[in-house]
Amino acid sequence: MKKYPIRFIVFLLFIAFSISICFHTSLGSAPVFAEAEEAATGATNKQEDSEGFLGTLRTIKNFLWDNILLFVLFGTGLFLSFALRFPQVKYLFPTMKKMVQDIIAKKPAKPGSMTPFQSLATSIAAQVGTGNIIGVASAVALGGPGAAFWMLLSAFFGMSSIFSEAVLAQIHREESYGEKVGGPAYYIKNGLRSNGFAIIFAVLCIIGLGIVGIMVQSNAVVTSLHSAFHIPTDWATVGLLVIVGVILAGGMDRIAKFSETVVPVMAFIYIFGSLVIIFMNVNILGYALKTMIVGAFKPEAIGGGVLGISIREAARFGLARGLFSNEAGMGSTPHSHAVAEADHPAEQGFMAMIGVFISTFLICFCTVLVNLTGGSYDYTVPAEALRDKADLMTQYAFQNNFGSFGEAFLSIALTCFALTTIVGWYFFAESNVKFLAGDRKIFISGFRVVSLAFLVVGSLFASGDLVWTLADLFMGLMALPNIIALVLLFKQTKGVLLDYESCAKTGQINWNEEKLRQYTSIHLRDKV
Repeated sequence: MKKYPIRFIVFLLFIAFSISICFHTSLGSAPVFAEAEEAATGATNKQEDSEGFLGTLRTIKNFLWDNILLFVLFGTGLFLSFALRFPQVKYLFPTMKKMVQDIIAKKPAKPGSMTPFQSLATSIAAQVGTGNIIGVASAVALGGPGAAFWMLLSAFFGMSSIFSEAVLAQIHREESYGEKVGGPAYYIKNGLRSNGFAIIFAVLCIIGLGIVGIMVQSNAVVTSLHSAFHIPTDWATVGLLVIVGVILAGGMDRIAKFSETVVPVMAFIYIFGSLVIIFMNVNILGYALKTMIVGAFKPEAIGGGVLGISIREAARFGLARGLFSNEAGMGSTPHSHAVAEADHPAEQGFMAMIGVFISTFLICFCTVLVNLTGGSYDYTVPAEALRDKADLMTQYAFQNNFGSFGEAFLSIALTCFALTTIVGWYFFAESNVKFLAGDRKIFISGFRVVSLAFLVVGSLFASGDLVWTLADLFMGLMALPNIIALVLLFKQTKGVLLDYESCAKTGQINWNEEKLRQYTSIHLRDKV
């Protein structure tokens, strides 16, 4: 790779071309290199092969998430919460206060880095996506109201995971092209001393977020705009391509400014619209909250047991949605927290916890209450009967309460969420391209072109089912090496936290190179 940098770009272009053909075939399109007669006679067989391939991917993805990641991610958050003495309880709200003070003071970013708030905004840009609206509604439909309780519980423990990710990203970051850069690949390489393991993570992240993930979100943007405003798919794709291309061309600075400007407004407007619906139906708010608690531990008590849901199903759908919505422990958000210029690494860890709070405790919880109070969720219908309309439940709630304006409002919200996720995920993937490429800017330019090409492929050709399945699969695989690193390096995280607490007692928060060498040299067997 070092000798022939152009090979990397050619390799990514080859992947783009191959997967575009795969998606084209999955839609039942004629093969690129076949005559019309051959396509006509072989269409049925090709469709069956495509469905078989998709079914195999789903089986692998479901096994990974239901039997491994669901327990490992939640267990890691639980372990780190106890090991670090629940930093989310002690530091979450004081950090919010400090963040507001920094925003008011307009604290500038140093060259080659972001301010703590900019890094948080970029993180939230990736965390808050279509899953916070569509995915949450599906979790409630299939897991019952009790799924919301388990979703919030997983987010609470997930705060410790994301705290650890941010701290490790801070202390193991490097510099590339005059800019700070870091993430799991860097703390796996520098902390675990495993370059091969770090490369595996980097490749999975590039494919999962920078390629397949961008396809997922671009597909969601174009579909939403076409459905609500009847904007032609081609024009919507061109518009999306121009907007994203302009943002990415500006590099870290423009991504940071875009995130800190758009994300707060986007989140506030959606939360405000949701609260309006909740207060319009405040008469059943008490019942909705009650069913969330009852449904978490005794779902058969709701509607006389008509839901047909067990505690296991409520917990499974709730935990999965909580873990997936805020990405705690999955290895994505550390890339933005690594580039923040914080006074102490632990402070950026506290800032990272705010991202989980906003994405799950505010936005996802608002989505839950909108569905439970807005008339889209039926407490008297079995969960299986809601499966087919689960994806549209939140849309029904907004339409029930706001009429045609509600559909337009939600479409704009979905578009904004997906757009910010594209930008955030690209930034995360680019950090891993820098990790693999070293000091060669041609890789960054080439990857930017490849990502934009996949954006077009995703919006015009990609099968929704296939692209979502691939995204879930690659993000799940990406989480595995990150989780291993979080557990094996937790004593480094704990050492940094203890140092912060020691500094806080003296009233002087400071961090220097000597401390950096001290805490990055801590091993699992060492006492902290």
